[in-house]
Amino acid sequence: MSGVWVFKNGVVRLVENPRVNSFDESRQGSNTRRKLLIHTPSNEAITSYAVLERKLSILGWERYYDDPDLLQFHKRSTVHLISLPKDFYKFKSIHMYDIVVKNRNMFEVRDV
Repeated sequence: MSGVWVFKNGVVRLVENPRVNSFDESRQGSNTRRKLLIHTPSNEAITSYAVLERKLSILGWERYYDDPDLLQFHKRSTVHLISLPKDFYKFKSIHMYDIVVKNRNMFEVRDV
């Protein structure tokens, strides 16, 4: 017998073929916190790539168009490259922290 034991609403049951996504969502529940990238000088939340691109261009970042699956930014005075997924809904905290590290004192990540 294989499967996953699920405890929900005071009842334990064996789920033979659990769907990974639904199990993960129920397991994580409210423990998962969403993150938000904030441009600290203006205290503005980054809600789209258009907003992010404006902020980065002011800081000297240039857009690369080499990879159609990624949004990439490069700063001439450094060796740094920021690579982001094309879809903003796949923009995760790891991408946010990459931006924060490469732009000290300009961005921060906050819990929502």
